[in-house]
Amino acid sequence: MSDIFERILLLKKSPIFSEVTTEDLRTVAMELDDEQYFKGDRVFEINNYGDHMYILQNGKVGISLESDPKCDKYVTILNQGDCFGEMNLLDDQPRSATAVVLEDANLLSLEKSRLHGLIMHYPELSLGILKSLSMRLRNANLLAKESK
Repeated sequence: MSDIFERILLLKKSPIFSEVTTEDLRTVAMELDDEQYFKGDRVFEINNYGDHMYILQNGKVGISLESDPKCDKYVTILNQGDCFGEMNLLDDQPRSATAVVLEDANLLSLEKSRLHGLIMHYPELSLGILKSLSMRLRNANLLAKESK
């Protein structure tokens, strides 16, 4: 298990938790599970339902909009500190992408019911997450505008 302090630092760098207070991050850090994946593993598949989000401790993960296992086109390549799979915890919709491990990876995972429990007990946590998600949406809008 990774050190709590290391987890807090990683969470603070993560886009979804960047606006959460350090005190609340400590609580989140204690709820995370360590998972190991190897090159070629698929963390999850597009259109499947899931109940975990992930934060990349090390390694690389590619995000694809394809379900074909032979497809090697990725809309983004994730590195240390990046998170993925969080949308499913908030909207109960199927996965919008496939996550493929490109280099052996250690991930921290957070299960949906744990996140919901944390939000119920620490309401400020949800405000930090909402602020982070809002900032991500603003950045996506700027990128879309610039690509026109």
